[in-house]
Amino acid sequence: MFILFSILFFMIFGELIGLAFRATWGIFKIMTYIVFLPIILVLLVFGGFIYIAFPILLIVGLISLIAKA
Repeated sequence: MFILFSILFFMIFGELIGLAFRATWGIFKIMTYIVFLPIILVLLVFGGFIYIAFPILLIVGLISLIAKA
């Protein structure tokens, strides 16, 4: 009986741990695109690195357009 309980216990909580990792990865991607990328681009512009910030902005913009299509 204990073996059956252990197997079912790890099956249920294993799925929950997998779900937690997927949710965390999704939240991290959203935070990166919405919060951190614009802050990094603004800091690059204020630091005088517009020649680095502009190509990054173009690449991200093209990828987002292609991903929606």
